[in-house]
Amino acid sequence: MICHDDAVSLGGLTARGDNSPALFWWAWLSIAAAIATIALKYWAYLLTDSVGLLSDALESVVNLIAAVVALIALIIAARPADRTHHYGHGKVEYFSAGIEGLMIVVAAIVILYSAVERLLHPQPLEALGIGLLITLIATGVNAAAGWLILRAGRLHRSVTLVADGKHLMTDVWTSIGVFIGVGLVALTGWLPLDSIVAIAVGLNILWTGFGLARICVHGLMDRALNAADEASVIDVLNSFVSQYSQGELAFHALKTRASGQQRFISMHVLVPGRWTVEAGHDLVEKVESAIAIALPGSQIQTHLEPIEDPRSYDDAGDGHAGIDTSA
Repeated sequence: MICHDDAVSLGGLTARGDNSPALFWWAWLSIAAAIATIALKYWAYLLTDSVGLLSDALESVVNLIAAVVALIALIIAARPADRTHHYGHGKVEYFSAGIEGLMIVVAAIVILYSAVERLLHPQPLEALGIGLLITLIATGVNAAAGWLILRAGRLHRSVTLVADGKHLMTDVWTSIGVFIGVGLVALTGWLPLDSIVAIAVGLNILWTGFGLARICVHGLMDRALNAADEASVIDVLNSFVSQYSQGELAFHALKTRASGQQRFISMHVLVPGRWTVEAGHDLVEKVESAIAIALPGSQIQTHLEPIEDPRSYDDAGDGHAGIDTSA
């Protein structure tokens, strides 16, 4: 029986993090955007004394801490595999998402406490016009940075950048809500509305934090690739099965997982026992190349077995249900 392992590269994106320098720039952009928005939003808060604007500024502080954590995570994730980390360091990206989620939850609690306190003891707001204008500028900075970082994260399949981009975009919607709420306070003079908006912001941030924590747990628990990625693998395998006579080729025990930017795929390949080692090797090379085209940046491991040997089927059910192509 033969095991074959292949790390695949396509279009400059590899499973070993060779695109990491580009990712670092996006992390630095997030840090710069966070510093700019903190300054603008805190200035707006000082001018207006609005707890809604304060909550918005506090979330930007979380953005800054999260961006620094993201940069550190990307630097660690870019390290190649070594003697003690044979599969690389990609999983550190899930820790980054988890830390960011925890910080968001803490920020939400602080915001909710401040909002309830102000709701019980309303304070007059001042200079709302200039304060809202500054907030609008800060929102534009966050929207541009968040959209670019989220796009880069999805392009490079970086959990860290996707989490950071989603956080920034959540901050954008938060700022829009605060802008509307504080604007209504300026129009109506009803002070409790400022606190109500801050409470809504806090609850929204809390939900985002739980979402990032869920991403962290899924990654650390080696959750399988998403349904679309697994379907792509199965389509490739079925295309090979259709090229041979019935009972000459089968696949089972397909297993997948993700680790940061990396995808790991393993399967058993069943061929006639009369085949030579060279023929079996040629087949798995073709299979792995086809999967690499369908899912760039994957590490693929194949295990060759004789299709006539009953022992080859002892572990047929080890993979995910419904993806056994040997039937």
